[in-house]
Amino acid sequence: MVINMWEEMYEKAKEIQARRRISPFVETGAAASAILTDKGNIYLGISIDTGTANGICAERNAISNMITYGESKIIKMLEKLASFLYNQ
Repeated sequence: MVINMWEEMYEKAKEIQARRRISPFVETGAAASAILTDKGNIYLGISIDTGTANGICAERNAISNMITYGESKIIKMLEKLASFLYNQ
């Protein structure tokens, strides 16, 4: 049961966050982001980390998804970091 919007956003971000190695130089899933818009929609994104400075943060991917679907007004934004970041 979802208690509040922050919890719903957190759970949705958690669902898509999974650390994956795409290649020896590209990983995804160190962070996931959820954006709530003024229309009540939640857009998600995950981070893409590369061996160069060309990575993309989770928030940027969530914003890109929001804009792709014609929205532009953010009410709330949440970022979930992977637990492995804290266990090293």
